[in-house]
Amino acid sequence: MHASPGLRALVYGLLAFAVSAGIATAQPVPADFMDDRSLPAGPRGERIRELLDAVNSGDPARIERLAKSFAGEFAKISVSEHVSQLGSLNDFGRGFDLYGVRRYPSQPRSDREVVVVRNRLTEAWQAFVVLFDDSPEARITGIQTQPARPPKDQPPLPPLTLDQAKADIDAFLDRLAKAAAFSGTVLIGRDGQVLYTAARGIAERNHDVPVRLDTKFNLGSMDKMFTAVTVASLVEDGTLRFEDPVSKHLGGKGWTKADLSKVTIAHLLTHTSGLGSYFNDRYQRTARQLLRTVNDYKPLVAEETLAFEPGTKQQYSNTGFLLAGAVIEAATGRDYFDVVRERVYGKAGMTGSDSYDIDLVVPHLAIGYSRERAPEGPRWRANTFEHVIRGGPAGGGYSTAQDLFAFAEALRTHKLVSAEMRERLWSPKPELHSPTYGFGFGLWTNPLGRSVGHSGGFAGISSLLNMHPDTGWTVVVLSNVDRGAEAVEERVTQTLSRVQAR
Repeated sequence: MHASPGLRALVYGLLAFAVSAGIATAQPVPADFMDDRSLPAGPRGERIRELLDAVNSGDPARIERLAKSFAGEFAKISVSEHVSQLGSLNDFGRGFDLYGVRRYPSQPRSDREVVVVRNRLTEAWQAFVVLFDDSPEARITGIQTQPARPPKDQPPLPPLTLDQAKADIDAFLDRLAKAAAFSGTVLIGRDGQVLYTAARGIAERNHDVPVRLDTKFNLGSMDKMFTAVTVASLVEDGTLRFEDPVSKHLGGKGWTKADLSKVTIAHLLTHTSGLGSYFNDRYQRTARQLLRTVNDYKPLVAEETLAFEPGTKQQYSNTGFLLAGAVIEAATGRDYFDVVRERVYGKAGMTGSDSYDIDLVVPHLAIGYSRERAPEGPRWRANTFEHVIRGGPAGGGYSTAQDLFAFAEALRTHKLVSAEMRERLWSPKPELHSPTYGFGFGLWTNPLGRSVGHSGGFAGISSLLNMHPDTGWTVVVLSNVDRGAEAVEERVTQTLSRVQAR
């Protein structure tokens, strides 16, 4: 039995460090903690040791034996899925060194243990959050991984010059590329100036085509930023209003079963509409070459209803942004892609960006790959038949690191929308129950300060743009391997935070 995507997300949902869905996670004031260098006595400690030993071994047979002991909803996931998910931890970490168990006195949880480890490949601190049932055997009912704060006994890292930071990032990328844990491009800028670029890995593996700085990578959900900026520009010229009900533009056109008179454009752009995702069972049964225009997606969302009253909750919604694209077409009387080319790519000077038909020849286009575990050993699978042939309002377009920096600069210098409108895009919307997502942009904080941007993740897709308006940094990481951008972004952010003040 194969678990549903929703169930996999429930139990392995933090394996991608909470960014693959595209919403950056806000960082509240972290709770104080205490670390115990020893594992719990008894069955819980035994299960934790078995888990770490199995993951560190990378042995599919050993992971399979462990998976067969899982309980509850966790046990409903196929053993092969567990082998794939836990095996991928070894692929992208090359093992984990145990530090201890972390306790949060103000937030006690009796159903789990937070196990702090250090990733041997990336040297990053991580936490395995292991959930248990209440049986005498303490069977595992869930596993999550997430970044962890360094233990308190670790000395602070020394400051760096910019040249030292570049050297650190270069060495880190070399290490990950050698382990096939990163393939892609990195760009770092500050205050409008590009300070660092790098390209590593393979863009197309059948012929060993290397990644170049101008390689075009699939953006996943990052296209939502372009859709939101296009809507904002139409609001500025009076064509649309964020408060418009979607039915004003799409009413009577048979998009969904939902009452779109309750849904505003603002709801679409904040994931608070109550709509879901077109990556559903019908999508899986649909030939990808049939999905090339915004209207082509209508059959995929025709049965959708609202999961909740718009504006009362937040639920990540690809369908919501698809309808935002349909609104753009209805309001302008033009093709969505033409409008985005004119109002975003053209004004920003993004010459290597578009929602390409990937069954045509597109120069310097990277193919996405997922690392799999097979009886004969690790292998790579292309995502060609998993993703869309042509991206759209919710994601799937392509861009380069230079183009995304140009996009960030166009926003910074008000080429796309006014300063006032940009701040509307970049401000939280608590009144819509969207405190960590503006209009098409994730909002969070990290060691570089206030951060704005978006990520994108799918099989063979891992990309992000992080803009830090208060400190001037811009970070672009594009990768064509699963979760390839995440460890790089974490290391880059940590390293740049050590760079001496301007």
